[in-house]
Order: sequence, then structure tokens, then C-alpha cells
Amino acid sequence: MFHPTCLGDPRNHDISKGSGGSTGEALPQWDLSDLYAATDDPKLAADLDRAEAEAQALEAEAAGKLEGMSGDALAAVIERFERVEEILGRAVSYAQLRFSGDATDSENGRFYQTMQERATAIGSHLLFLTLELNRLDDAVLERKLRESSALAAWESWLRDLRVFRPHQLSDEVEKLLHEKEVTGRSAWNRLFDETVAAMKVRVGEEELTVSAALNKLSDRDRSVREAAAKGVSAAFGGQVKLFSLITNTLAKDKEILDNWRRYPRPGSSRNRANMVEDEVVDALVSAVREAYPRLSHRYYSMKAKWLGMERMQHWDRNAPLPDEDDRTIPWLEAKERVFKAYNAFSPELASVGQRFFDNPWIDVPPRPGKASGAFAHPTVPSVHPYLLLNYHGKSRDVMTLAHELGHGVHQVLAADQGYLRSGTPLTLAETASVFGEMLTFRAVLDAETDPVRRRALLAGKVEDMLNTVVRQIAFYTFETRLHDARRKGELSAEQIGEIWMGVQTESLGPAFEFTPDYSVYWAYIPHFVHSPFYVYAYAFGDCLVNALYGVYQSGAVPDFQAKYLDLLRAGGTLRHRELLAPFGLDASDPGFWRKGLDVIAGFIDELEQPVAGAAA
Repeated sequence: MFHPTCLGDPRNHDISKGSGGSTGEALPQWDLSDLYAATDDPKLAADLDRAEAEAQALEAEAAGKLEGMSGDALAAVIERFERVEEILGRAVSYAQLRFSGDATDSENGRFYQTMQERATAIGSHLLFLTLELNRLDDAVLERKLRESSALAAWESWLRDLRVFRPHQLSDEVEKLLHEKEVTGRSAWNRLFDETVAAMKVRVGEEELTVSAALNKLSDRDRSVREAAAKGVSAAFGGQVKLFSLITNTLAKDKEILDNWRRYPRPGSSRNRANMVEDEVVDALVSAVREAYPRLSHRYYSMKAKWLGMERMQHWDRNAPLPDEDDRTIPWLEAKERVFKAYNAFSPELASVGQRFFDNPWIDVPPRPGKASGAFAHPTVPSVHPYLLLNYHGKSRDVMTLAHELGHGVHQVLAADQGYLRSGTPLTLAETASVFGEMLTFRAVLDAETDPVRRRALLAGKVEDMLNTVVRQIAFYTFETRLHDARRKGELSAEQIGEIWMGVQTESLGPAFEFTPDYSVYWAYIPHFVHSPFYVYAYAFGDCLVNALYGVYQSGAVPDFQAKYLDLLRAGGTLRHRELLAPFGLDASDPGFWRKGLDVIAGFIDELEQPVAGAAA
């Protein structure tokens, strides 16, 4: 529980958008000293020693005694538990952010591993608490909650903890799994990260980082896109045995653990963590897959015609459109666009966002060794979040800034709930980020009077939405098929590639033909390694925001902005049904997902209309 989640932009799970060029500005970099001054900061060592002493004391005083405690005494134990967990979260956050800043620095890797090992060892003394709480009878816990207002404040956290009650193992097994994590999944994660960070991709005469090479896939020159695509294929093809081993090992590891915990299927544990029912996820996935023909298939057929092609290759998917404005957008202009959009919706929302620009909380410039893509890291409530970007000055980079700033603002507003209650399930964590994007896009679109540029903006937004919804559900389908197939035996790189090519063909449609070397492109998507079955959360968030924004535009809900800020402040204390109820929305309604998908379809309808002066 001491490892906060980094929340990223779905556009960056496949390629990092932008030209790969520089804006020529001095771009801001983060200063992590609000966490710790350095890896040898005496405060870090003192914090860990204090956490260890407090964890040992808590175990000695409370283990085996929770059932007999009064509600007030139990609340006090949970408060002490939270304080220790926050110290561990702070230390591991610092190590993770240093590692993300440069994974090629061996000292950063060593320090990150050391912090994880130390935090895991200290956390072993705290493990008794959650295990014992889940063993309490419902009637016993309900009585304690009624009798103690202090414990009642923890009711939402206890509710979410007890979701995992049917899947809890014996104390000895739970402790073993906890302590072996640092030599299990997290070690494979580190191997993946360090391998990708150290890789070089040849594109023409250049040797580029993976991130820079992927950026070339959106270059206006088709020959550059093709060279980049072939370079990426060659680089990952050369390492495909290693990536296949990582994938096979983690999938088998997950199967073993899921069987022990009695999860009905591979995605169930993620759904429990997201506090969403398997059936709700199934409804989302089915709705999106049924919509492939009217969404991605239809759009990409139009794009092929705009590009003057009968069929596109995979390296054409993110090609700029003929009418697209490909000028470099300075960082200061990007900040201004996003701030204005946030401020027009809610000055309070914008003022929270402004803190990230006034302080060194964002790391913006691309550089060797830095994590690709973008993410927001909440760290701990007593400090503040940090954002990581790779800014190349393109319009979609502006949208990435709007997305990550939404996460950051959400994390700041939820911080008052405290360390244990501020964390939001992934499905709802994407609400603020995608809503921030929508605010920014609508502001730019509404200000554009030229019909040709307006259509280019609209097409760019459709591509982003397809990447967020269609692409991520295709990734989810890939994971599901891969994990199901892995249960029958280890998969070869060729078998994994066949699954990948199948879902790409199905989701993107007949406008594409895929060269065989595209079959290795699954290998660099980090969510398959770091957080299996995470990706549908982006589609969940996008469809949810489309419906939510529709309510906002309609004016049907009084004081919408205040209710929206309350939604963000709630953190993890409320479930999706409770959070959406003030807006008249219900994610369990089968029609809910169609509302969100209809927004994308409506944009495509508009793009189908001829525009004078636009490319045919």
C-alpha cells in the first residue's frame, strides 16, 4: 500500500506524439527536494528508521488484539498505520521519480530497488492490520462503527479493504507474497524499464531513444515515418525473446496468484481494485467493440482518402492530416491555453493548476534515459504531486499537458482525505484528466473560426479519442487473449505477435494493412508489464467524461462546477454510483456507454461533411 500509482496519458502508451523536435525554450524540470534533498539526505534515513520503529511498536501492541478493541481504539491504530504508510510512500515516491527521470543511471536503479526492499521489510510489520480487519465478522465491525465516530470516519476505507476479503490467504502466505514482491513482479518491471531506457533505434542515419523514434511516427514525411517504424520493429525484434520471457513470466505469476486467491478470471483482481464490477467492464468492452465499424473503421477509411491512399500502413495511423497545423507551439503558449480553459470553467480549478506552473513540480524536456510518454505521480498528501511530460511543441502535447494537469489538480484536491482515503480507483482517476483535456479542446475549437482549421482540430480530437477508447479496449482484448492462452503453456514471440496482429486488424479495420514486422509492437507498451488490465480505465474515463461534459453543456445540473469539484475532493471515499448520481448518470446502465461513444460518432459525422477549401 506504500506505492502510489503513476497515472498517465493513453496517447503515450502507443506512441509519444509530436515531431521529436525542440521548442528551443528552456523547459522546466522538477525539483524533488520537497520530498528529499538527495539519496543520502539524513532526513530520509531518519524517516525510515522512525517508520520501522513505529511499525514494530504497532505490531507488538496491536497484533491479534483488533477484535477486542473499542471502536475508538481501533481508529487510533488505523491512524498510526496511515502515518507509517505515508512515510514509506514518500520514500518510494522519491526513488521512483528519480528512476523515471533517468533509468539509465545505475545509481537511480540501485536506490529505487533499495527503497522498495526497505519499505517492503518495514511494511511486513504492518501487514497484520489489514489481514485482521478482514477477518472481523460483519456484525462485530458494524457495532464498532456505530459506537465510534472516529472509526466511522474510516468506513469507506474499510469498505474498500473488505472487497478483497474473499480473496485473502493465510497470514503466513500473505507475508511471504508481500516480502517476495521485490524479487518478483517489481524486479521484472525494473528489467523492462531499464532495457527500454537503454535501447537505441536507428532511423535513417540517426540513433534515437525509443521515445524519440516513436515520435517520428507522426512526422509529416511518410518516408521518415516508414524508417522510424522499421527502426522500432528492428530494435524490439532484436529484444523480442527477452520481452516474451518477461511477458510469459508475469502472466504465469499472475495466473498462480489468481488461482490461489480464487479470482474467476485474469481481469477480476484489477476490477476489484478499481471498485467496479466485472459486469460493468464487460458492458463497456462489448459496447466499444460493437462500435468499431462506426468509429475507428469509418474514421480511418476517411483518413486514408484524405492522405490520398487506398490503404494505409501502420506507420500512417498517426500521420498529420493535410490541413493540420504542424507549427511548434511554445511552452508558454501551451501553459496559457490550458490555464485559460481551466479558468473559464472554474477559477478555483485553475488556481490549483497554477501551482504546478509556479513551482518546480513538472519535468517537461525530453532527454535520454527519461521515462517516455507522460504521467502524474501523487506522491503523498503532505507534499504534492509531480508531473512528467516529454514536450515536443505539438498540439497533442498541449492536450497531454491538459490531461496530466487534470490528474495533478485531482490529486491536490483529494489530498485532504489523507493518505489512505485520497487514492482514487483508476476508472475514476481518469475523470479529471480527460475532463481537463475536453475543456482545453473545446476552448480551442470554439475560438477557431476557419472551417478548414476547425476540421483539422476536430480530426485530431477524434484520433485522440480513438486512441483513448478503441485503442485501449483493443489493448485490453489483447491482454485477455494473451493471459487466457498463457494458461495452456508458454507462448512464443510468434504466438504473442499473432494475438497482437489479430486485435489490431479487428479494431482498426480494413483501411490498414499491417506488415509482418508490426507484430512486435506489443513489446514496448509498459502497462502490460506494470499494471495488467489497467488500460480499459482510459476508455471508462473517456466515455464517462463525454457523458459528464454533455450534462455540463446542457445546463441541466445547477452548480455543476461546485458538484464537479466535490467529486474530485472525494478521492476514494465514494464509488462511481455515488459520485455520478448528482449528475444523473449511472455507469451500470447499458445505455451509459453508448452516450459516450455517440459523442465520438457525432464528431465523425461532422467530419464527413464537405468543407470548402479542405483537402478532399
